[in-house]
Amino acid sequence: MPPRLHHVQLSAPPGSEERARAFYGGILGLEEVAKPAHLRARGGIWLALADGQLHIGIEEGFRPSRRSHPAFEVEEVDAVRARLEAHGVTTVDDEPLPGWKRFYASDPFGNRLEFLSRRPPA
Repeated sequence: MPPRLHHVQLSAPPGSEERARAFYGGILGLEEVAKPAHLRARGGIWLALADGQLHIGIEEGFRPSRRSHPAFEVEEVDAVRARLEAHGVTTVDDEPLPGWKRFYASDPFGNRLEFLSRRPPA
């Protein structure tokens, strides 16, 4: 059996948990899951994804990830884009990817995020 992805971690600056909750929970609708008690002192938040988790970890000397990124497959990429833009998030198109409709955005900390939906065959 090939390995499965359990979680992806993005970093954020110290004290940014509420901003992470507002963006990932409030705008994107991800549900927060409880961190194990022995890891809570590190800060950050964990969020549920369909088959895994997204961890937002707190990092001293934080620098956003501008190239490496998670890609979120969503049902309606245009609806996600409209929701992000309605909340003042800038979205950017990139080179076409056959079979997919996609765009990029950044979280409140400058981390690059990709959102994509399958395109029906022509």
